[in-house]
Amino acid sequence: MTNLLLIRITCPSRRVAEEIADAALEQRLAACANLEGPVTSTYRWKGVVEHAFEFVLWIKAPDAHWSDIEALVNTLHPYDVPAIVALPCAHASKPYEAWVNENTDA
Repeated sequence: MTNLLLIRITCPSRRVAEEIADAALEQRLAACANLEGPVTSTYRWKGVVEHAFEFVLWIKAPDAHWSDIEALVNTLHPYDVPAIVALPCAHASKPYEAWVNENTDA
C-alpha cells in the first residue's frame, strides 16, 4: 500500500477545475492534477433528477493532505455539496510515489 490518494472532484466548469488544481499545486498539497471532460452527470438534487455537463478533476496527493485538499475544494468550489472522493492507491511505482512526495509538503 502506498501513502497516495487519487482524489476525484466534479466541477461545473474548466475554470473552476483549473483554479482548484492550481491552488492545490501552489500550496504543495498535490503533485499533479488531470482534467477530463466535459462529462455528462445525472444526479438527484433537492428531490429532482438533474442533468449537467461537468469536468472531472483528478488530484494525486499524499493521504496526509486529504483534510487540507477537502477544505480547499470547499472554499473554491461553487457547489453547496461538491462531489469530492478519494481512492487510496494500493500500488504505484516507487519512483512515482517518491516524486509525489518530493513535490508536496508530505
